[in-house]
Amino acid sequence: MSIGTRIGRTFASLSIYNYRLFWFGQLISLSGTWMQTTAQAWLVLKLTNSPVALGTVTFLQFLPITLFTLFGGVFADRLPKRPVLLATQTTATIQAGLLAFLVLTNTVQLWHIYLLALLLGLVNAFDNPTRQAFVMELVGKERVQNAVALNSSLFNTARIVGPALGGIVISVIGIGQAFLFNALSFLPVIAGLLLMHPREFYPSERPPRGNVFKQVGEGVRYAVKTPAIFIILLTMAIVGTFGYNYGTILPLLAKYVLNAGAEGLGVLTSAVGIGSLVAALAFASSRRTSLAVLLGAAFIFSVLLVLVGLSTYLPLTLLLLVLMGATGIVYTASSNSGLQLRAPGMLRGRVMSLYFLLFAGTTPIGGFLVGVLTARFGVQPTIVLMGIICVLGVAGTSLYAWRNHLLSRTRSTAVLPPTPLTQPPEPVPLPDPAPTASREEVYQE
Repeated sequence: MSIGTRIGRTFASLSIYNYRLFWFGQLISLSGTWMQTTAQAWLVLKLTNSPVALGTVTFLQFLPITLFTLFGGVFADRLPKRPVLLATQTTATIQAGLLAFLVLTNTVQLWHIYLLALLLGLVNAFDNPTRQAFVMELVGKERVQNAVALNSSLFNTARIVGPALGGIVISVIGIGQAFLFNALSFLPVIAGLLLMHPREFYPSERPPRGNVFKQVGEGVRYAVKTPAIFIILLTMAIVGTFGYNYGTILPLLAKYVLNAGAEGLGVLTSAVGIGSLVAALAFASSRRTSLAVLLGAAFIFSVLLVLVGLSTYLPLTLLLLVLMGATGIVYTASSNSGLQLRAPGMLRGRVMSLYFLLFAGTTPIGGFLVGVLTARFGVQPTIVLMGIICVLGVAGTSLYAWRNHLLSRTRSTAVLPPTPLTQPPEPVPLPDPAPTASREEVYQE
């Protein structure tokens, strides 16, 4: 395959006008979000010098996701997604602006950070399932794997740029300006949503209105009784709870293990982003993935987490974090695209809300445990313990998949469409929420 062909395949979804607006707006906004994440962690440690306080902020920011994201999935299926995203992004702008005001006027207190972290978590509980499911409406089924990988690339480009800028801004200008820059970074997203052409969407069939709790249950039953979806969510439950706690682990490493300062925290976070970005672009040009690749990447990620906990040498830690970022993105991109392709249109929002619940909604548990265990046993033993739990959990999940024949014939394809972009939207049948498929069904994304 020529280099030009591979590059064209890697960035294929950017040929779609609506997705291009979405992608570039998110690139700017997510850079600001990572800047705020870095600044918030440093602000909490500056005010309290307490790992428990840092863990508590993480707990509060992700608690609403745990409580409400499944309901966010129902509304993602029911409502037009663009107006929902306009509302959530506007609210996030206000949240960042309030935090900037409090810091710049020297009136910020720890309870302010707690309260605003809760508000941001509530926004994310409805924003993220909607944003995840919106990708399919922007690009269609044939391009969704490519679009998911490009989303991962922008997320990790922002992870490189945002923390690095955050560290510089904190050191040179101040913490408050980092929050202000984040508030301004939401404006390109809002503008992009307003400039989209709704007639070019690939709409999914919406479920009839009904009892919200019943519709949440319908989505959960479908996910649990569909083996190809259940195995992805089971793995994410383990890795999401104990592995994806960067927001708590990296500040603790920077301050208490590596003595790296605010600039060092930005570099550590950016190291994860560099590995993730390279892997995301490679994944974007791929036509297929598999459950074996997903589980293998999750296992290697977990082993690397153990090694990060053992390292006290900054260059070695940076190398391990780059590798963690690469394996982590292969794992999450495989999980995300697999669920998007498997979930019927009427249930896609609810399935993706389960994914987001396990990816981010379990962070209150993991973040709080990291804070408490660090205060008692130290940073390094805590990180090693989290990694060991992930290793054992992924190994057990892999054994479960092998015994139930889910690893046989695991390849899946997501070829780019040869037809014009004006092709009609895919028909989406209403699935049986409780299918009778056996555990011997193959995993196909």
